[in-house]
Amino acid sequence: MTAVDPESPEFKAAALHAAVHGLRESDPLASAAVAFLPWQRAAFLALVLAVAVCAVLFPLVTGTVLVALCTLGYLAVLGDRVLIFTRGMARDAIMTVDDARARALPADELPPYTILVPAYGEPEVVGDLVAALESIEYPRDRMQVLLLLEEDDEPTIAAARAAGIGSGGAEHITIVLVPAADPRTKPKACNYGLRRATGDIVTIYDAEDIPDPLQLRRVVAAFRELPSTVVCVQAKLAFHNARQNLLTAWFTMDYGLWFGYLLPGLMRSSAPIPLGGTSNHFKRDVVTAIGAWDPYNVTEDADLGVRIAARGYATAVIDSTTLEEANPDPINWIRQRSRWYKGYLQSWLVHTRRPVRLWRQIGTVAFLRFTLFLAGTPIIACLNLVFWAMSLAWILGQPSVIEQLFPAAVYFPALVALVLGNAATIYMNLLACRENDRPDLLLACLTSPAYWLLMSIAATKGCWQLLRNPSYWEKTFHGLGTAEKNA
Repeated sequence: MTAVDPESPEFKAAALHAAVHGLRESDPLASAAVAFLPWQRAAFLALVLAVAVCAVLFPLVTGTVLVALCTLGYLAVLGDRVLIFTRGMARDAIMTVDDARARALPADELPPYTILVPAYGEPEVVGDLVAALESIEYPRDRMQVLLLLEEDDEPTIAAARAAGIGSGGAEHITIVLVPAADPRTKPKACNYGLRRATGDIVTIYDAEDIPDPLQLRRVVAAFRELPSTVVCVQAKLAFHNARQNLLTAWFTMDYGLWFGYLLPGLMRSSAPIPLGGTSNHFKRDVVTAIGAWDPYNVTEDADLGVRIAARGYATAVIDSTTLEEANPDPINWIRQRSRWYKGYLQSWLVHTRRPVRLWRQIGTVAFLRFTLFLAGTPIIACLNLVFWAMSLAWILGQPSVIEQLFPAAVYFPALVALVLGNAATIYMNLLACRENDRPDLLLACLTSPAYWLLMSIAATKGCWQLLRNPSYWEKTFHGLGTAEKNA
């Protein structure tokens, strides 16, 4: 068989077509290229119209029913989140491979590994990227690193060249220029790079990541010990600039709970795991067979995690940490978080296009949990603004209409959701920080309600953007953090 030149126009054209259209052509209903199917749009408009008509004809009853339904949603999300957290606290909830076992793997038995590093408009972090990749303890002849750069991103390309990539230094790192084409998203770049991948295992690192040097070896050991149905291993993510300001401390606290306890809890619950955007390690043949990443989905990681579960495969979480840069700027943070919330809803909409099929594939409990996580997380964050406004209005003026919206059957469950829900969330954050040995995050845990306000603003923005510009990838700017290597 004649080898195909990856630099040939024919290869590039085929790779770009597959990167942009592959999933949409192989399984149209699995692609977010169309945000809302006609029946989804019709159902949404019918629901809005029905609520509007009821609000005009029976305003008080309609308001009370809506408050009751929202309260029920709060309690369901709270109860499920606490249950998942308790499961994530178990010692065997997360896969552990110690340093000795990782280093004991003979070099000639390690499989070829491909690292995809998509970067766009990030010349300031390329130098640190090279240093981070050089620290990885894995045979260089078995480690392929593909730095995926947009072909018109001249500043980042120049920075990569200046760092020695492709010009004698860092010989195991290859610059891959992704042809300029819509959508300009990270998953499109990863799909394009996947066509050049030679490793049996493929992982993604963001340009500002500092991975655990033994992470690849730990993942290889984990795959050998885990069942063959496990096709993805998700590493933990944390931040190197947690102490930069209160926002970075909140963000670090948030990640500590999410990757340390909630994702392992989901793993123990056999539920779909919304993957992180980096440090997820895949068996390349499987991720290729199930369509790889959706270039139109702005949280391609969460979407792929659900698709893995729907195909009968599983994901494990490993105790290996990749350090990232926490957004220290509130506006930049909201841009990033609003994209995540939009993508969660986008993924939920995609996977509920065939709800009966998904229910049969993953089961009733996992289906409900998938809904509570992907749809419930952003929706609850939006509803917080409404209920906080109602609480503030009651405190300031005590309007009778608010009292009428909360009869006893609604008031007491709502009170439970308010008091126990907030207390349980703060307690879970405190417990996670204690178990993660992060006493420096105590203030962040105690002031986390202010962080929830930022979350609500981001969720509202994400929901609005889902309606107006669903596949728009809102760029997050990096290089704003101050590193704390010992954090």
